[in-house]
Parts: sequence; structure tokens; C-alpha cells
Amino acid sequence: MKVGETRNAQSAQWGKPLDGVRILAVEQMQAMPYATQLMAHLGADVVKVEHPTRGESGRAAKPAMVDEDGREVGATFLRNNLGKRSIGLDLKAPEGRKLFERLVPHFDVVAENFKAGTFERLGLGYSVLSELDPRVILLSVSGFGQDEASPYRSWPSYAPIPEAMAGVYEQNRTGDDRPKPCIAGALGDTGSAMFAVIGTLAALRHREATGLGQHVDISMYDAMVAMQDIGPMMWSMGVPENPLLAGIGLFAGYRASDGHFVVHCIREPQFAALSKLLGHPEWIDDPRFAERQGWSTHNEDVIRPVLEKWASTRTKLEACHALADAGVAAGPSNTTKDNLADPHVQARGMLIEVPRPDAPDPLLVVGNPVKLSRVAEGPIGRLPRLAEHTREVLEQTLDLPHSELDALAARGVIG
Repeated sequence: MKVGETRNAQSAQWGKPLDGVRILAVEQMQAMPYATQLMAHLGADVVKVEHPTRGESGRAAKPAMVDEDGREVGATFLRNNLGKRSIGLDLKAPEGRKLFERLVPHFDVVAENFKAGTFERLGLGYSVLSELDPRVILLSVSGFGQDEASPYRSWPSYAPIPEAMAGVYEQNRTGDDRPKPCIAGALGDTGSAMFAVIGTLAALRHREATGLGQHVDISMYDAMVAMQDIGPMMWSMGVPENPLLAGIGLFAGYRASDGHFVVHCIREPQFAALSKLLGHPEWIDDPRFAERQGWSTHNEDVIRPVLEKWASTRTKLEACHALADAGVAAGPSNTTKDNLADPHVQARGMLIEVPRPDAPDPLLVVGNPVKLSRVAEGPIGRLPRLAEHTREVLEQTLDLPHSELDALAARGVIG
């Protein structure tokens, strides 16, 4: 897909589920920007509040491109802000904070992802916002949540920290190996963002019943504990939390003619199907494989040589097609280049081409994974330039005259 395009256009007549929902986002980096970008895809009007001259910190990430205004814009910003409007507002200036307070009653959700306590120190905590509008929902995402009972509440946090603390890195670590951060991209950010969207939708629904907003408090650590649910479950059942050591099935990567693929075999019928596909039906009754533990125990000395010989004349995708047809779960270990050409990724619109003014080739931003049969996907809005919509939003929302806007801009309160 490309910016401006629409997928499932025949469903445009139904509108979008978040049409009419307005989000005032004081956000930075990825966790909250990814959440609000998802909600923008679903129809929400997201107004992004940035510092008038610096913008949010994601704009300073590397690598970067140069935008139409000659500013460098970092990759973290570029992948999380499609379809939003940007206003430049200095929240540390009393006039800027007053403008923000005037905006609050015109929005359904105020979203922020500063370190816990920062919004309160700005004088914009939930107690203040709910006085301005009892129906407003404050959505907060932070490393460890707003609860003062947490000993980590004041810690700064990026995605790898809650990932590590929740045990994500122990899944594939053996012996004295060091943990390998970022094994699944920014899982701590995108995973927390999904829970932030769920919490927002729940709070909006609850407001329909009660007439009142509330504070949605998302801890990245909580989110990663939830996504790492296999750890405490296995431990409580006396099984090592590392599935490679647990011996509960066949979890392994194998080599094909052009790369690698992964097999996930955890049921007896699947192992029987694998045995027959590889020309070794006798494995089904082999006492070494009578228990699932044996599948992993004898993977290296028995199964791998046979499976990799079979796969050596096939591409990783061909091998996985054959395995899937036999009823065995398998998938190629893809590179980004593989995904660009993948027919599933293309058919589902999961990569969005974003034009860049400083180079001929477009940026690639992930698409919306939420597919709804009665909702058109798009048209996809472009990335906002810093403070591009300040006057538009303040004029339309607060009916501020041009003279006042000019004076605020001259004092550096707005961009």
C-alpha cells in the first residue's frame, strides 16, 4: 500500500469504528505513538502535541531523513505517526499549559508516555484533567506504571528493559550466554501499545455506561509479563521456562537450500506426519520417540540430519509448503527482503510506502494488522511536519483569532 491509498474501499460506506474519537497525544518515541497510530488507522483524529522547535524525541532518532522543511526526522518518528496532526505547544510555559487545558474538554482521550509522575509535575495529572472534563480519559504508558507501590516507578525505561525483566531473553539463553536484547524488535513498545489500545477502547465503552472517564495506566513491565505468560506457567508446573530445554516437543530451526525455516511440532499426530513425510514411518513406533521428550533429545543426532537432507533440495518456502500440507507447522525464517516480496504481506497491505522528499525510494512503515470486513483501510494519511497543524487546530477548536496566534508564536509558546 501507499500513502493516500485505500484497501477494502467498498466498505468505506460504513465509516470507521473510531470516527469522532479525538485524541490529544503528548507522546514520544514508540510505545504511545504506535498505539495512537493504530487508533488513527481505525478512524480517530489524533492531534500530536510537540515542543514548538524540537519536536518529540523520536524526531532525533537515527537514521534520519530530511523533510520538506529541511529538518532531520528520525526513524522512530517516521514509523509511528501516519495520519496524525502536529501542533507545537510549550507545556512548560504557563501560557502553553493553559492552552492545553482549554483543549482538553474538546478531546475524548489525553495520551502521554512520560516517566511516571512527569505529567503530574507539569500540573496535568488525572485529578486536574478530570476537573476540566469528567468525561476525559487519560491514557498513560510508562515503564512501570503510575502505582507508587512499585519500587521501579521512577526508573527510566525503553523496550529492552521490561523485556529483560519479564524474562523474554531467558527463553533462548543457555549456560553462561549473555542475554541478547531486542530479539523481537521493540516488542516492549509495540506490545505495550496494543494493551494501551485495548485499555482505551474499554474506557470509551465504560464511559458510555457511566458517563465518566478514567485513568488507563499501562506498565510496559506488566505488558511484557503478560506476553511472556509461558514462563510462570511452566515454572509452576516444574518445567524449565526455556522451551528449548523443556523437552515438551520439537522447537527448532533447520537449513534449506536458500536459508532457514522453523518447525513447531508438539503433538503426536504432527510427529507421525513429519515421520512419514521424511520417509521414516518407523519413527512412529521407535521407543526413542515414544515420549515428546525424545523428539527434542534426539533432534540433533537423528531428526536434524534427515530433515536437513530432505530440505537441501528445496527452498525454505518450498520446504514449509510441504510440511504445512502434511499438517506440520513450519515457517521460513524471513529477512526483510523476503517480506517485501511475500504475497501474504502484499495482499494484506502490511507494508506502507511513504514517500520521502530527500530520496527517490520510499520509506516502509508497517500497516494496520486489524482487518475488519466492514471497514475500509485508508486512505492512509501522511506524516505531519513539526507543528504543521498548530494554527488549524487552535483556530478550529478554540476559535483563537489570528492576532492572538501571532502573539503566541512570537513568544515561542506555539510553533
